[in-house]
Amino acid sequence: MLKSLFSWKVLLNLVVAIGVFVGLVWLTFRWLEYHTNHGQEIPVPNVVNKSVHDAVKILDDTGLEYEVDSATYDPKYRPFQVLQIYPAPGSRVKDGRTVRLKVNPRTWAQIAVPDVINKYSGLAFQRLDQVGLKIGDTIYEPSIQKDALLRILYKGNAVNPGARLPRFSVIDVVVGSGPMRNISIPNVVGLSVKEARAVITKSMFEVGLVEHEDGGKDESDIIYYQDPSSGDVRDQGMQIDLWASKKTPAELRAKIEQLNSIYRMKVDTSLPPVRYEEVHNEPNYDAPVIPAAPRRETPKPEVPKTETPKPQTTTPKPATGSGTEKPKASTTPSSTGSTAKPAASTTTGQQPAQKPKAKKVVVE
Repeated sequence: MLKSLFSWKVLLNLVVAIGVFVGLVWLTFRWLEYHTNHGQEIPVPNVVNKSVHDAVKILDDTGLEYEVDSATYDPKYRPFQVLQIYPAPGSRVKDGRTVRLKVNPRTWAQIAVPDVINKYSGLAFQRLDQVGLKIGDTIYEPSIQKDALLRILYKGNAVNPGARLPRFSVIDVVVGSGPMRNISIPNVVGLSVKEARAVITKSMFEVGLVEHEDGGKDESDIIYYQDPSSGDVRDQGMQIDLWASKKTPAELRAKIEQLNSIYRMKVDTSLPPVRYEEVHNEPNYDAPVIPAAPRRETPKPEVPKTETPKPQTTTPKPATGSGTEKPKASTTPSSTGSTAKPAASTTTGQQPAQKPKAKKVVVE
């Protein structure tokens, strides 16, 4: 068996096999060198801070491929300026290698406008600021939706929700300032229902009840009556009721008179207006006067001083009987006139009887 292994035929086949293997390996490496450009390297050119157009032209001349990637917009750099390159400038790469360029975009990335129409202005402003939109001018417009955001303007044009704008764009907003007061109601009699709706909406009023004479809903019917009437003043946002028919207003005079009796009530202005005055009831403190009691007691000091002759009359009585009383009566009228009155009272009249009673009460 060993002799058969070392025979010339076996050795020949072994040598041929080794030669074929070595040849295949050599050819494979040669093909790889040719396909990968082994040993042929190109330095990456420095195109940082150049415009993207100039950078692409330089890379094409050197035989390198490129891929442009837009970064976040930075206002400190020019639009389409190359900010970074990978691989780094100066590194050696093979011919055909792809180089990535990081370029500053022309402006901010676009964002969608949020749906904030007819929303409260405070919440709408907050939402617009969150997405990156800057609010410029705030324009107030008469509307029944007070403090509601009515429209969004970008460069003077209205923008619908969902439209895409550059981030940090400056927009103007229109906000409702509330309804205007005492606005004259337009005249829509003689117009079609469709035309009347347009006129009423333009005047910032609302269409209320629309009653068709035939019970239909034809928008081409003619308005023959409206309430409130034209020329009346109302606040914006009030409803205007309409009556429509296919006939002309001249043919519906009876119906118009009937509606006037209901909605056009006459007010009698011949009577003078009633005037109301306010009456202020102030408390009266004159009735309950407390010092009335001391006024009655005022004669106290006068009575005891003047009426002291009582003890004089009592003392002479036990001394002498009737003879002494007469001279007292004669002396009293000469000295004072007040003593004459009791003398007269003793003779006739009820007045002297009342005076001693009052004196007795005071003395006690």
